[in-house]
Amino acid sequence: MGSLGVPEMIIIFVVALIVFGPKKLPELGKSLGKGLAEFRRASNELKSTIEEEVRAIEAEPPTRRSSEPEPEPESKPDPEPESKLDSKTQSETNLDVH
Repeated sequence: MGSLGVPEMIIIFVVALIVFGPKKLPELGKSLGKGLAEFRRASNELKSTIEEEVRAIEAEPPTRRSSEPEPEPESKPDPEPESKLDSKTQSETNLDVH
């Protein structure tokens, strides 16, 4: 689909003139122009807002994202539980007694 050429624009104008009449056509054109201008303004405002947000995100220092795994802290070997120490002590005392 290409852009509208002069012949297509003339046909659209003639059809609009026939449908709406010469009195309503200027009002419709004015309303259409205001609507298009408002649409352009809103589009430009949205575009500038998005660009500002992208710049703000790029300016922030990089942070760890939740998808990245957390570094595991270095684990120290678990000390031997006291129950094992007690059993060794008891066995040693049993050997001493016998």
